[in-house]
Amino acid sequence: MGFLMSKSMEQNFKKQQEFMLLNSRLQLERQILMQNQMRERQMAMQIAWSREFLKYYSTFFGLAAFGLTAGALKRRKPGLLVPIVPLGFVLAYQTDMAYGTLTQRMKMEAEDVMVAEHERLELPHGTPTFETIEKARRAQSTFFIEK
Repeated sequence: MGFLMSKSMEQNFKKQQEFMLLNSRLQLERQILMQNQMRERQMAMQIAWSREFLKYYSTFFGLAAFGLTAGALKRRKPGLLVPIVPLGFVLAYQTDMAYGTLTQRMKMEAEDVMVAEHERLELPHGTPTFETIEKARRAQSTFFIEK
């Protein structure tokens, strides 16, 4: 009788382990999906911000270019056109960010860094482990208890 009960408990224990493994896998998949959705939303907000900023900046650039050109022609000083060059670079960058391929190029460059220059991504003292986090937590809780 004890043998049958032991066998039954062992089967229940294995089923419980499988259930816990499946449950933790589902939880991890959900966390990965949620983090990816949050990343996508943040990138969408960044692109939307760039497009909104571009509207205001292009208006400023147009007015500045018109004013500087009119001033250069009226005063016959071509040096007044010089500020258009750096302002034009900023406009080109913002246009590329808002409607161009800047984000794709940044993604490709990041992938290249991850493959070819992985050592540049390493954290000081390496990746945190459970032991290092637990050690810091214990030290902090001891600190608060002593006060």
